[in-house]
Amino acid sequence: MLIVVAVMFAGCAKQAKIAVEPGSVAPGSAVMKKGIPLTLSGTPVVVGEPLPATRLIGSTTMKPVNLQDEQGKVLFLSIVPSIDTRVCEAQTHYLGEEGDRLPDSIKRITISRDTPFAHTRFAEAADLDDIWYLSDYQEGAFGRSTGLLVTGPMLLARSVILVDEKGIVRYIQVVPELTHLPDMEKAFAKALELAENS
Repeated sequence: MLIVVAVMFAGCAKQAKIAVEPGSVAPGSAVMKKGIPLTLSGTPVVVGEPLPATRLIGSTTMKPVNLQDEQGKVLFLSIVPSIDTRVCEAQTHYLGEEGDRLPDSIKRITISRDTPFAHTRFAEAADLDDIWYLSDYQEGAFGRSTGLLVTGPMLLARSVILVDEKGIVRYIQVVPELTHLPDMEKAFAKALELAENS
């Protein structure tokens, strides 16, 4: 059963109701956008296996980042198709604002194929500078290495991946309908559990 939430955007006067999706599809399968099926290409990431080594670009530093090197903290990867769209903005605001409840041992990360410049502009306008923004804009290597690259628009599928302090994937939700939000509260609870057991 879908839950509909009203999301208040920082700096916006209106509320937007966006469905929260409790379900998930497998990486490397397919998602829908307003009922139109879209194939996910690449090698599917799997719970219980290491997050694959992938070159991303840090949006504030413009330097390469490999998430396999970020061990010692739980990684909360919030993956969005495009930071400047309504649902992606809501997802990122949720991570940044509601995610303040999470301890510092959980690193909050937004990943998309937007350019680093778009990430930086968004972070400044939204006043969300406590999130680490990583860009997969160059080759879509992250999307291909996780099975989350949407064939056609070549964007990333809306999803959440949690990685434990040893670099092992422990949770995945790939939202079946791109216009819906992931279940962030469920992911927060799982991230807290991982942090407590680390």
